[in-house]
Amino acid sequence: QVQLVESGGGSVQAGGSLRLSCAASGSIFRIDSMGWYRQTPGKQRELVAIIRSIGITVYAESVKGRFTGSRDNAKNTWYLHMNSLKPEDTAVYYCNADVYYNSLSRRLWWGQGIQVTVSS
Repeated sequence: QVQLVESGGGSVQAGGSLRLSCAASGSIFRIDSMGWYRQTPGKQRELVAIIRSIGITVYAESVKGRFTGSRDNAKNTWYLHMNSLKPEDTAVYYCNADVYYNSLSRRLWWGQGIQVTVSS
């Protein structure tokens, strides 16, 4: 079993900043990609950022230049630094992780989600 615990959400005014954290624990050999997604009511969950183990981060067009993903492999923790927040960034944010149990077996895990609210 693997647990992902998110923290750092909350409410902020437009133009403000927040930093989300996601910490993974449990039966982990290594983590390949670490991701952030978000979802608003009535819409599908959408990609925000994926942080690959090789050091490449892919961002959604809507957050490029404002959000930065980073990871601390020693702590199995990754972060989403969100700057210049807009009301349209309001959503429940989920982290996920592509976790290897050994050199061959892997599974995708999700966090429970955390609310981010940006007021105008």
